[in-house]
Amino acid sequence: MRRPALLLVLPLLLTAGCAAPVADLPVAPRYPSPGGEAFEKRAAEVTEAWRPGPDWSTGYVPLEGPTVLTGDPRFTPDTEAAYLAGWYRAQVPIPPTRVGGEIRFPDGRLTLPLVSAAEAYRQLDQGDPLPCPGRPKRTGRPTPGGPTVEPGPDGWATSSATQTACLSLTVTGVTFGAVPVRTSRGTAQVPAWLFTIKELATPVARLAVAPTAVTPVPEPAAPARPLADGLVGAQNIQAVDDVRMTVRLGVGACDTGITPLVWERPDVVVVGGSVTRATGNCIAVLKLEPVAVTLGAPLGARPVLDVATGAPLSIAPR
Repeated sequence: MRRPALLLVLPLLLTAGCAAPVADLPVAPRYPSPGGEAFEKRAAEVTEAWRPGPDWSTGYVPLEGPTVLTGDPRFTPDTEAAYLAGWYRAQVPIPPTRVGGEIRFPDGRLTLPLVSAAEAYRQLDQGDPLPCPGRPKRTGRPTPGGPTVEPGPDGWATSSATQTACLSLTVTGVTFGAVPVRTSRGTAQVPAWLFTIKELATPVARLAVAPTAVTPVPEPAAPARPLADGLVGAQNIQAVDDVRMTVRLGVGACDTGITPLVWERPDVVVVGGSVTRATGNCIAVLKLEPVAVTLGAPLGARPVLDVATGAPLSIAPR
């Protein structure tokens, strides 16, 4: 039996030439790397444990958050902070009417219940910003629909440098449309409410599929033992473009020699990384480190699994 490929790729190293078909992936490591053998063994076990169930290929399982940017918003630090926190104010009526729609997958279509623009806006708007006199205090934790950031062993990292101006994003219009979303069945066109924002160069989309119609991502299955020393897991995907993919590894604040590790099979991709641990004292905070890899074939609808937890990774562009 042919063994799956183990591709060890340095950050930002891109392979020239055309990608091979999925069925013709190479079967030998291209580059030596510390931790490669341990990664290969664990990736194979994660792959064998992957059992997503029938809804993975027949239902709607989004691998992105419900709030999507439709282009380059030309953020300033203040508008980006407002976007990530969900601070909005509406200057136009938000219609309560519902509309029909369907999701268009590469392999077919699916009609699901949708929410109204008013309900989508209620999901989008997370309240008023801070610091603002007389407004409720926030906890500082990530907000629903925002990117996932893991706490370190010492808890959530905070800094006074994150304080921003008292700014909300102004909604000046709303329309119904569709946006591309990565799902378990590949990139789909998903119905969405598009909110025109005065302070941004592009609309903010809130996916219109009713929460009751969304199939959750399957629970991860991974080996019970911890990762081998020097191996790290992946937290999310920053970007995918055919055979090129950027993932964020969860590394220590003082780790060096960060190298992405990729295991490919025709039906699945497993990612992680190797690091050199620092000697001596170091703050115990998890840092998200973007690394770029080139796959042996276009990703397509293949799930990308974290070697640490076995969980399928979602896209979190910011």
